[in-house]
Amino acid sequence: MTTTSSDFDVEAIRRDFPILHQRLMGDVPLVYLDTAATAHKPRSVVAKIQECLEQYNSNVHRGIHQLGDRMTTELEAAREKVQHFIGAGSSDEIVFTSGTTMSLNMVAHGWARKFLTAGDEILLTPMEHHANLVPWQLAAAATGASLKYIPLTDDGRLDLSTLDQLLTPRTKLLAVTAMSNVLGTINPIAELAERAQAVGALICVDAAQSVPHLTTNVRSPRIDFLAFSGHKLYGPTGIGVLYARRQLLEAMDPFLAGGHMIREVFLDSSTWADPPAKFEAGTCPFIEAVGLGAAIDYVQHIGLSKICQYEHQLSAYAHQQLAQVPGVTIHGPSVENKGAILSFTVDGVHPHDLSDLLDRRGVAIRAGHHCTMPLHELLNLTATARASLAFYNTMEEVDALAEAVRAARQVFRLK
Repeated sequence: MTTTSSDFDVEAIRRDFPILHQRLMGDVPLVYLDTAATAHKPRSVVAKIQECLEQYNSNVHRGIHQLGDRMTTELEAAREKVQHFIGAGSSDEIVFTSGTTMSLNMVAHGWARKFLTAGDEILLTPMEHHANLVPWQLAAAATGASLKYIPLTDDGRLDLSTLDQLLTPRTKLLAVTAMSNVLGTINPIAELAERAQAVGALICVDAAQSVPHLTTNVRSPRIDFLAFSGHKLYGPTGIGVLYARRQLLEAMDPFLAGGHMIREVFLDSSTWADPPAKFEAGTCPFIEAVGLGAAIDYVQHIGLSKICQYEHQLSAYAHQQLAQVPGVTIHGPSVENKGAILSFTVDGVHPHDLSDLLDRRGVAIRAGHHCTMPLHELLNLTATARASLAFYNTMEEVDALAEAVRAARQVFRLK
C-alpha cells in the first residue's frame, strides 16, 4: 500500500457516506468500485432532500403561496449552482432533464433534426456511450445526414492526425465524450472544440464521466452543448443537465410539450416560453434538482482540484497493483491520459464470472459492455470488467480488489 498527500482526509470523507460502512453477506466489508455507474450520496445531500420533503415540498413556479415560493427559490438556486460549477454565462442556459441520455436526445431532436440536411455530416468516436451514439444515428436517418468517426490509437486515444480529413465544411456537429466510461480516456476537448469551430461545426460534449472528476468551463473553450447526470455527481437519480448556448436554445425545437413550456396556447397553435422553461415541460424534478445543488456544494467544499489529485493517485496505484496480477490486461491509455476508470480482462475468466466472484468478497465492480458495444467490438471483446474509483475509495480497497482478482484466478486454477 502507498500513501497519499496528508491534506486529503479520505477517512473524514468516508464518514459522510454511511453506505460505505456496511458489511455484506458472509460478513465481508463493502468495497464499492462502481462509481462510474452511479456514485453514492453524502449525508448532506440526503439531508437536503429530506428537508425539502419535510418542510417545503410544493410544485414550483406557479404556486402563489409560501411553500411554492420557497421551493421555487431552492430550485432556481440549484440552477445557479450548476451554472457556476460548469462556468456558464447565465442560469438561463441550464436546462434540467432526467439525465445525460435525455439531454443528448434533446439536442438530437431539437437541433439536429431541425437543422441537418442531406449531405451534412456528424463526427463521432467509437468510444461513445450508446447515449451519445444512437440519438445521432436516428437523427442522421431522419435528415439524410451521415456519420463519420475519429479512429482510435492502439492505446485507446483519439487519433487526432485524421482530423484534417474528417473535419470539413460538411461537418455540422462533433459529438464526443469528455471521458470514456470504459477506457477512462480523457479527450482533448479544448482542441476538438477549436478544430470544430474552425470549420463552422458545433460541439456536443457528453460530460457524464468528467464533470464529477475534472474542472469544467463551457466558455473556455467555447462548448455549444454539454450534458451530464446528477447521480454520477453524488446527487440523486432522475436529474440531469443540458447546457447550451442561449442562441442555440432559442433556435431549437422543444423536445417535450405540455405544461410550463408554453407562452400561449390556442386551439390551433401554441407559442413557447423562453429557455430554459421551453425545454422543461411538465413537472420539473425539483426535489432532485435541489439535491444536485447540494451535491455540488459538497464537491466544491472539498475542492475539485484536491479530488482530481487524490483520484489520480488512486488510479495510478490501482494500475500498479492490477498489473502485477498474472493474466490481467488493462485496456486504455496510460494513467496520465485517463480518469480513475480501469476496464480490464483476466485470461481464462469471463468478466461476468469475475464480477460474481469478487462480489462474494464484497468487491463491487461492473461487468459487461458498459453500453459501448461498438468499442468492445473494436477491442475484439464481448465484455470487460470495470473498476471505477472516487474520492471516497482508499488504497486498502485497491489492495482488496487486486487480492480478489488473484483469488478468482485460483478458483479457475489458473497459474
